[in-house]
Amino acid sequence: MRIAVTGSIATDHLMTFPGRFSEQLVADQLHTVSLSFLVDTLDVRRGGVGPNIAFGMGLLGLRPVLVGAAGADFAEYRSWLERHGVDTASVHISEVHHTARFVCTTDDDHNQIASFYTGAMSEARSIELQPVADRIGGLDMVIVGANDPEAMLRHTEECRSRGIPFAADPSQQLARMSGDDIRQLVEGAEYLFTNEYESALIENKTGWTNEEILGRVGTRVTTLGSRGARVERAGGAPVLVGCPEEERKVDPTGVGDAFRAGYLAGLSWKLGAERSAQLGCMLATLVIETLGTQEYELRRGHFMERFAKAYGDEAAAEVRDHLG
Repeated sequence: MRIAVTGSIATDHLMTFPGRFSEQLVADQLHTVSLSFLVDTLDVRRGGVGPNIAFGMGLLGLRPVLVGAAGADFAEYRSWLERHGVDTASVHISEVHHTARFVCTTDDDHNQIASFYTGAMSEARSIELQPVADRIGGLDMVIVGANDPEAMLRHTEECRSRGIPFAADPSQQLARMSGDDIRQLVEGAEYLFTNEYESALIENKTGWTNEEILGRVGTRVTTLGSRGARVERAGGAPVLVGCPEEERKVDPTGVGDAFRAGYLAGLSWKLGAERSAQLGCMLATLVIETLGTQEYELRRGHFMERFAKAYGDEAAAEVRDHLG
């Protein structure tokens, strides 16, 4: 399948302060607060939902097309993604903005002070999908991931008008979007990806019931944290898939993006809902065992051994021939 992954492109700058923020705050001077924290560590990580999903798909042997906006500082990130199987030729490079950046400092109590610089991400709304389709000979699926809200709505509308199947994956942008915007984003999606909380938030903001949502999308995929995932279609019984056993639990950041990468790989290989969800859960487990969203490795033998242990030899046999 020719799959375009649209979404935010960002880098995370994560620092740790060896103390407590609360001890530096003076109650009657909060209106004039001016603080600088001397930090012990700086961890710069590649991020953004678009690259996170595309990276996972690339590890599984696919060649996803990343669509988003970045700054001139994207060159090193581009090289990393290309080395891991991602087509980055359709990334828009801003002439005036840096790549979006998340800057966060965490103290000893795990309290955080953070800022998010939108930067080039705001220019994603200018991206049209048809030139992407023309460049690669057509699109079989577009993933509309969390991004500039106007870009998300534009991509969704273009997919509907051009008859391109799309998957709605609004994630963290649901908190910002209105019920009307969410309805526009979801209506007609071939797939709707959310976690449990986001699923409830969509129902709350749109006023739609689960049954009404299933009447508007092809397949609803809901991740359930440590309990795995649920796949639903109108008129059918839900498909429930559990998670493989974790070897360790390091960092949950990027787990949802990895699940989507695995699920989309399963779709590309025409494996069906259950196997696709199992692939997603297996890839997500690798991420939770690793610090960083794109620092995990996929060793084919080890991956298949763990997959078979979790889901059985028959399931593993269906996946093995496809895995690059």
